[in-house]
Amino acid sequence: SPNRKEGDERTGKCPFSCKIPHFPLTAQIVARGLEKSVVFEDDLRFEIFFKRRLMNLMHDLEAEGLAWDLIYIGRKRMQVERPEKSVPRVRNLVEADYSYWTLGYVLSLSGARKLLAAEPLDKMLPVDEFLPVMFNKHPLADYTKHFAKRDLVAFSAEPLLVFPTHYTGEEGYVSDTETSVVWDDEATVTDWDRAKSQKMKEQQELRREAQNADVLQSPLDSAARDEL
Repeated sequence: SPNRKEGDERTGKCPFSCKIPHFPLTAQIVARGLEKSVVFEDDLRFEIFFKRRLMNLMHDLEAEGLAWDLIYIGRKRMQVERPEKSVPRVRNLVEADYSYWTLGYVLSLSGARKLLAAEPLDKMLPVDEFLPVMFNKHPLADYTKHFAKRDLVAFSAEPLLVFPTHYTGEEGYVSDTETSVVWDDEATVTDWDRAKSQKMKEQQELRREAQNADVLQSPLDSAARDEL
């Protein structure tokens, strides 16, 4: 349950280690009044022309005057039954549906304030789950009921600009969160890895009807495909 406290004997390491590194960054964004920040995890690889593609995306978004709080630049789509809604007049951008992973994202000052106002450390929920709750796309009421205000405005780059270096089961893959044990008892395994392990695997191939096919594309996308 997302409201398990630190002393709860069933609490595993994952909610702590999946959330705590992001919290001080968010707090620092607010404290320093940073209008927009890019947050990276350390186990990712960048797509070709990464910097130019991200700068072009942000330019288009701001030229359109689109209000936003968070933009995924690396994630795993968890809602794969239907396409996400493309953003008119903005290239390479969709409205984010239920997603996992926090490989990379752009966070606005308003978004950081909303995340802090939700007091996330009072509720032991991994950041991968917390973010979709905050933009009201999480499918589980057991999670969403703990957060009354869920008005984060979230988008995603399409195509994505960063990807994991390794996936579950591959040589070199390391995770101190996926195979989670009780916080103060290394011998007792929780069910987090069994219940959520499909979320750590590589994105499954999307069926044609679920692909984000109507997104405005940038010339850099075809150039990147040619380069690869």
